[in-house]
Amino acid sequence: MKIKTKTTEYSKVASFPPIPSLEPKKPNAFFRALMRIASAGDLKKVNFRLLPPERPYKDVKPPYLILMNHSSFTDLEMASHIFKDIPYGIVCTSDGFVGKKQLMRNLGCIPTEKFCSDPSLIVTIKNMLWKNRCSVLMYPEASYSFDGTATPLPRYTGALLKRLKVPVIMVRTFGAFQRDPLYNCLQKRKIDVSARADLLFTPEEISERPVRELDEALDAAFTYDHFAWQKENGIKITEPFRADGLHRILYKCPHCGAEGETEGKGVSLICRACGKEWRMDEFGELHAQNGETEFAHIPSWYAWERSEVKKELESGTYSLDVAVNIGYMTDYKAIYMIGGGRLRHGADGFLLTNDAGDLEYRRSPTESHGLYADYYWYELGDMICIGEKGRQFYCFPTDGRVPVAKARLAAEELYKLKKSARG
Repeated sequence: MKIKTKTTEYSKVASFPPIPSLEPKKPNAFFRALMRIASAGDLKKVNFRLLPPERPYKDVKPPYLILMNHSSFTDLEMASHIFKDIPYGIVCTSDGFVGKKQLMRNLGCIPTEKFCSDPSLIVTIKNMLWKNRCSVLMYPEASYSFDGTATPLPRYTGALLKRLKVPVIMVRTFGAFQRDPLYNCLQKRKIDVSARADLLFTPEEISERPVRELDEALDAAFTYDHFAWQKENGIKITEPFRADGLHRILYKCPHCGAEGETEGKGVSLICRACGKEWRMDEFGELHAQNGETEFAHIPSWYAWERSEVKKELESGTYSLDVAVNIGYMTDYKAIYMIGGGRLRHGADGFLLTNDAGDLEYRRSPTESHGLYADYYWYELGDMICIGEKGRQFYCFPTDGRVPVAKARLAAEELYKLKKSARG
């Protein structure tokens, strides 16, 4: 999937008014049906099954707040089948509206900026639920899973549930990550996919529980490990490209410590700095071909990288300073490519400047608990996004070895450190 872009100068678009909030629009029945039809072929390929619920929700009347873990575009296709009998809107990233605003509106989509403060979003969701009498589907992780485990949820999500006062459904997916992991360069694997939809909370249960307990229950609901699930269930991924792009998450060599020197290709991950090689087996585990296997389990390697980033932050040695090409969004007409610049990240947060000298944008470490980073974003390249409601900057490192995953880990850990320091 691609996105409409337009090359221009920042000075020409900087004065454009920021994107206004949109009133929620009830999804059009024709476009809902069109989405189901368009998804049917993919769901047939993966032998999609809706598993029996552990706690049925259909005895509770809609509208619902539907929460779903996020692995790939297949999630949206599954939702169109699971909830085919009820109208629902979808909270989605605002860049999804670029070049197709009316289509997204007719599908009932609600745009928002990832990892940005947006108080108006709560009002919009409430209006969709109570004025339009439509359910709302959200991906509270706000981003695809990088390593097959959960992305941290924002605190006080439980407070949102108390304000909405509707039943909450939890959809868990199985196999969607294995079919199309973000790191694997949009190459789909042959694997069966399933999902289960359960009632998580009734309005009465939400009213009775404190926010802390609701947040804890949500954390438990969003605790998963797709690689562990694959191994435990003996799910084979036989494609010869299964390790392609694996360096996007496993960017640091545990043998020599080099960063940005690993390369995932075929079924192997190799460190160009020291020559160490690991093979990825059909069950998603790694095996060293020379020396010990430091991490057979991919999420364990990723967790180690997180701990290494945290050490750098605590010692004051973490720093990102890279040349980038910059995309700018301030309307739904296009992503405006405004030329080159530099993106810096450290203890004081992000600083983005452009080569023309008329852009200086800062984001503090405590503005968000996470970071919008993506691989091969709309086929343009690996990307780090910073911004605020109404305007976003998409930064594409010109050096392909720069790991955007490290920036995401650093943003998450820096947020926790700064919040902890404040007490």
